[in-house]
Amino acid sequence: MPVQMDDRDKRLLNLLQSDFPLSRRPYATLGERLQAGEEEILARIGRLREEKIIRQISAIFDTRSLGYKSSLVAMRADPARVDEAAAMVNTHPGVSHNYKRNHTFNIWFTIAIPPQKDLEATIKRLHDLARAESTRILPTLRLFKIGVNLDMTGESNPAAIEEPVYSDKKREGADPAALTPQEIQAIRELQEDLPLASAPFDPMAARMGITPEGLFAIATELSRRGHLRRFAAVLHHRTAGFRANAMGVWKVPEGRTDEVGALMGSVRGVSHCYLRPTYPDWPYNIFTMVHGRTVQECEEILGAISRTTGITEFAQLYSTKEYKKTRVRYFTDEYEAWERQYAA
Repeated sequence: MPVQMDDRDKRLLNLLQSDFPLSRRPYATLGERLQAGEEEILARIGRLREEKIIRQISAIFDTRSLGYKSSLVAMRADPARVDEAAAMVNTHPGVSHNYKRNHTFNIWFTIAIPPQKDLEATIKRLHDLARAESTRILPTLRLFKIGVNLDMTGESNPAAIEEPVYSDKKREGADPAALTPQEIQAIRELQEDLPLASAPFDPMAARMGITPEGLFAIATELSRRGHLRRFAAVLHHRTAGFRANAMGVWKVPEGRTDEVGALMGSVRGVSHCYLRPTYPDWPYNIFTMVHGRTVQECEEILGAISRTTGITEFAQLYSTKEYKKTRVRYFTDEYEAWERQYAA
């Protein structure tokens, strides 16, 4: 049964995804924007969490700008044991998203590992542990857009063209070597789910031995340099009403990838747009993620992209099962613990 949400719930969810205030009393600030009291905002967010609409409210960092290595991975497992293989993949702390999709490559996951680790060796180890039949590493060659923002009110046009909030342009100014110990400490704090309290940032700042204003200044600087993409809520797509998501994969002529990728990334309904490598058994080089309330909505967005770009060779991969979806946690000891347990 669909979760019942009123207009204020929907407008609140839009604000939480796009414009969460970094202030001493952020929930009061949100209340001012919605003409509601702080207690009402706290109660609404608490209810939306209990109803599995809001997954997490936290800082969203750019993996590569922190020095981490990352990739999308396509894996083919025996259909009879695909769930078992996916469960093995899920054990790795750097696997943040893992889905079963309607393709011969039936497991699709993203993985991030710390700078000193070997990405290809880690993926090879997961391939062996999962007893996969085939695995393709699909790292980002160009980032045209990243940023999920589900319009809960339905007032926007998903086919509209707009400037991406985060792309390669923003990432260019982020130097992992420039991160200070205090900034790394702030990342450890800000990546955790924000508590429902009037002044939720105060305990973070206290643990760091600084003022909340000092913490906000660090967050602002991390954002300016491109390390911090945004501070926002992440929703449970399906319970929020977006029950379909399609990975549109496109066969774009090599000489047009920059032009087409930039255009696809500017479509509002596209949350992710990347240039990735091809293989003899995988000819698609540009990937776009779209989310819709129905499969038809996803197909309409992809159809509009095809008409706009003139690219007609593409495939639509739908997720049929969510195995894992979480945020990557940076600068923790979880990676070493995994390697100790699952070393070859």
